Amino acid sequence: MKMGRLPHAPPNLTAASSFAVTRCGEVRSVSGKAVVSLTTGLEDPEKVTVAFLVAVAAAEQQRPTLMFLTKEAVRLATAGVVQGVACEGCPPLPELAKRYTEAGGRLLVCPICFNARHLAEDTLVENAALGGTVPLWEWIGDEPATTFSY
Repeated sequence: MKMGRLPHAPPNLTAASSFAVTRCGEVRSVSGKAVVSLTTGLEDPEKVTVAFLVAVAAAEQQRPTLMFLTKEAVRLATAGVVQGVACEGCPPLPELAKRYTEAGGRLLVCPICFNARHLAEDTLVENAALGGTVPLWEWIGDEPATTFSY
């Protein structure tokens, strides 16, 4: 399928991946923050792998990147939990978590979900903090953010 020119977009921006055209025809940079929301833990390691791959790619491109962990995903923010390889050919989960941390990626962990599972705050990994939707929106701020949900 051939993609046509975006309405109201200057010709030199139609194929540029770092720009978007709003409904009003305004051209904006979309190279800002990235938020990856993850609800699944190691009960679905392939989904966790995909979420980490997306987050690692954003963080390694120097985008400010935050993973918002809810439900069973909160366990991934505790020391020693991120283990294994999801599938043949998949990168090991500990390697992805390490790359994410080294690239400056942060984990925001839903405190309601965390406490409902009786997890200990002193087991959180170095780049994780408890915080709900208000801190999430404060982190995003007024600038556009690219979001993914798994």
